[in-house]
Amino acid sequence: MTRHARNCTAGAVYTYHEKKKDAKASGYGTNAQRLGKDSVKNFDCCSLSLQPCRKPVITKDGYLFDKEVILEYILKKKSEYARKLKEYEKLSKLEEEKQTQKHTQETEEKISAFHNNENNIVSKSLIVRNEEQPAQSSSISNMALGRDKELPSFWIPSKTPSAEKPELKKPDPIVYCPISNKPLKAKDLIDVKFTPVKNDPEEKKKSIHTRENRYMCAVTHDILSNSTTCVVLKPTGDVVTMECVEKIIKKDWMHPLSGKKLSRKDLIIMQRGGTGYASTNEKLNAKQERPALQA
Repeated sequence: MTRHARNCTAGAVYTYHEKKKDAKASGYGTNAQRLGKDSVKNFDCCSLSLQPCRKPVITKDGYLFDKEVILEYILKKKSEYARKLKEYEKLSKLEEEKQTQKHTQETEEKISAFHNNENNIVSKSLIVRNEEQPAQSSSISNMALGRDKELPSFWIPSKTPSAEKPELKKPDPIVYCPISNKPLKAKDLIDVKFTPVKNDPEEKKKSIHTRENRYMCAVTHDILSNSTTCVVLKPTGDVVTMECVEKIIKKDWMHPLSGKKLSRKDLIIMQRGGTGYASTNEKLNAKQERPALQA
C-alpha cells in the first residue's frame, strides 16, 4: 500500500489518488487510457484495410474506402449470397418433399383407420374380438414398440431431444456498408481526388504515403489532417476544408474550380479517422475491466 506523508493527516485516510495508484499496481479495478496517435486511422486511409488509399472512393455517408478493397468486399458478399441462396433452395426443396410425404402418410393413415372402422361394424362376439386382438404392451421401455430405431443420438447436436429445428430464412440480397451498416452499391461510390502538397525536391523523392503532410485543400491549400474537417465536392471529387465551405462556397454556391452550381447534397463530410475498433474519432478511450479492489 502507499505510504502516507507525515504531514498529510488532514485529508482522508485512503485518498482517491492512492486508491487508483494501488489498483494499477495490484491488478484490480478498471484501467482507462487515452489512445495515442498510432492507434488512430488517418483521414486518407481505407476504413477496411486501414492503409492509405491508392484509388480512394467515398460513400454518401462520408466513409472512405480503397476502390479495390471495397469492390472486393462487395463481390465477396454477392458470392456469399449466391451460395446461401443455393443452400436455401436445396433446404426448401427437402422441406417440401417432407411435407408432401407427411401429407401422403396422413392420408394413408386416415384410409386405413376408415377400413378398420368398417370391418368392426360386422357383429362379432366380444370374446372372439378380444382373442383376435393382440394384447397391447404396457411396457415403458425405450426399446419397446419399435422405438429402438427412433432413439436419439445424444452425441449429435441435431439429434438431441432438446434440439429445436432452425427456422428456414431466405438470405438477404442487399450488401451493407461494413462501417455504417447501410445498403451499399458499387454505382453509389464517388471517386475522391486529393490534392498533393507541393513539397521541396527532397520530399518529392519520397513516396506520398510516407510523407507526414500528404494532401492539402484544393482551394485554400491548407494542410489536411485528422484535426481538420474535410468535405468532398461530389461533382468533381475535390477535397476541401470545412472552413473553405463556410467562407467561400456557401456565399454563392459555386464550385471554386469548375464554376458549376452546387447544393447541399453535393457536400459530403468525410468521417474522420477512428481506431481499428471504433468508427469515429470521438471514442478514443480504451478500458480494461478487471476484478474490483475490495476495501
